[in-house]
Amino acid sequence: MKKIANLKQNGLNFSRRLRRTPFTSSVEKCGVKGFSVVNHTLLPKAFETTIEEDYWHLRSAVQIWDVGVQRQVEIKGTDALKLVQFMTPRSLENMKSGSCYYIPLTDENGGMINDPVLLKHTNNHFWLSIADSDVLLWAKGLAIGLKLDVFISEPDVWPLAIQGPLATPLLVDVFGSRIKELKFFHFSHFEFEGTSQVIARSGYSQSSGFEIYLKGFEHGKKLWDVIWNAGKKYNISPGCPNLIDSIEAGLLSFGNEMTNQTSPLETGLEKYCHLDSSHDFIGKKALKRQKAKGINRCIKGVIFDGPPCPPCAEPWNLYSKNGISIGSITSAVFSPRLKKNIGLGIIAKQCWEQGTEIKIAVPGQLLSKGKVSELPFK
Repeated sequence: MKKIANLKQNGLNFSRRLRRTPFTSSVEKCGVKGFSVVNHTLLPKAFETTIEEDYWHLRSAVQIWDVGVQRQVEIKGTDALKLVQFMTPRSLENMKSGSCYYIPLTDENGGMINDPVLLKHTNNHFWLSIADSDVLLWAKGLAIGLKLDVFISEPDVWPLAIQGPLATPLLVDVFGSRIKELKFFHFSHFEFEGTSQVIARSGYSQSSGFEIYLKGFEHGKKLWDVIWNAGKKYNISPGCPNLIDSIEAGLLSFGNEMTNQTSPLETGLEKYCHLDSSHDFIGKKALKRQKAKGINRCIKGVIFDGPPCPPCAEPWNLYSKNGISIGSITSAVFSPRLKKNIGLGIIAKQCWEQGTEIKIAVPGQLLSKGKVSELPFK
């Protein structure tokens, strides 16, 4: 009862509508202090350590993350490639089986719907590993409207991330030396307890790491325990995506830096938008118009003065040094490595050049002085 009471203090009213993952019981035993909700599923957000302690540990050792919230949208059938290609401006023409692509999904106005990682099994079989939005329903609607020969579902697949510089030796101990052959943003199949499991070299951190796409909810506790026990000699700890680490790396967050009110051109994802490709996709005309006209704002890094900043629960206004409104900060944190506050923000064209002096309206403080920075932060 004490565990349940502690979780209620975090403001979540637990019910069957909030989905647990195969690893939720394990993170509870590890002393999870709070959850967020992504894709109607529980995401651990804090453990016993502070965010700074967690950051330094992630940079030096290895962590195990329950990221089962990264739900999969499985698309199978003779028109699978046709549907996925229609959903994204990134050309899939040269995508090989066993590879992962980071792809923006856009609506008819060129706005971002999601920024999943696409895993290609075959030309007739894909997984979209999604951020927080109902891509499953979007894909189903498109398939029905276009009368495509596909089957779309959410499979019984639950990612578990192993992140940090010691992730490779740990997973060699568990899955064998072949794990070292995996290239970045590629995946392969590995045996676990008589099952075949997909493991990709990827993850939401700037450290080396892997994501295990566990197939079969019932195998979750065993997988966690095997990795946890093998990881003790590597100083393993439970963790979750670390805000300091992700902002330093310039990793964007859907719902913060990206929404349907921002296009991939405005969020620095132009290299994933093949607008001159022959393939058609939703929002192509809108994005081509925007590119021809030129964007007026873009996501940039910001370094700013002052005491360690509070969490950025709402966008903070940005101003030029002359007091003109130029955009907003969407994510921010104090970096113990850089010894500065750092953030991500969408900034107007007249002020987005590196080194431009700006002012930040941090809640509870006078306007803080700062400068525009390129990403990632050095």
